[in-house]
Order: sequence, then C-alpha cells, then structure tokens
Amino acid sequence: MKKQFFVLAAALFVMLGSAQAQGGGMQRQTPEERAAAVLAKIDSAFKPTDAVKASVKTIFVDYYTAQQKSMEEMRASGNMDRDAMMAKRKELTEARDVKLKAVLTAEQMKTWTEQIEPGMRPQRRSN
Repeated sequence: MKKQFFVLAAALFVMLGSAQAQGGGMQRQTPEERAAAVLAKIDSAFKPTDAVKASVKTIFVDYYTAQQKSMEEMRASGNMDRDAMMAKRKELTEARDVKLKAVLTAEQMKTWTEQIEPGMRPQRRSN
C-alpha cells in the first residue's frame, strides 16, 4: 500500500512540474505591463528624457492594445489565418515605428532597431 502511495505521489509531482514548465497557469501580461518592460530595456540602453519616456510608453501601450484587440477579433471570428495575423502585426509594427521615429533621435532609433527590438520578438518554443 505504501509503495502505491509513493508511486502515485511521484506521478502527481511529475505532472505538476511538467505543467509549470509548459507555462501552465501563467497569465498574459497586460499592454501596460508589456510597455513597462520595453521601457525598462530602452531606459537601460539609453537614457531618454521624461517627456520621451512618456511618449514611448503611450506608443507601446497603444501598440500592444491594438495587437491584443486584433488577436481577439480574429479569435472571435474563427479566422486564425496565419498570413492575415502576420500582415496585421506587420502593419501595427510599421505604424509603431513611424511614431517612434518622431519621438526618438536617429541614434536612439538605431539602438532600438539593432539592439533592443530583436530581443523583443516572440521566441518559438522548440519541442
């Protein structure tokens, strides 16, 4: 009886560990939390003024909110066309970059595109 209990407990432990490793129970970040993470990376790469920080934060909150809304609309319509999602994401990203260019200096924009942005792209899981 004890042996069966320990086997059951070990199996339960393994299943719970596996669920956590796969991101089970994790919630998505809000657009404000995502924008704050980007702003922290920008702040560590170069020191923007408070006015620039406020503008950049607004740009990213708007960007992530639009991105989230777009995904929710696609899910609600049942149209999860990968090409359409990629096109919409590209459109939103280009609009975001136009706004960033208006706020950041040329050097800051270069730092953004070469150092920070590549690290912000979603990573694919390798299974």
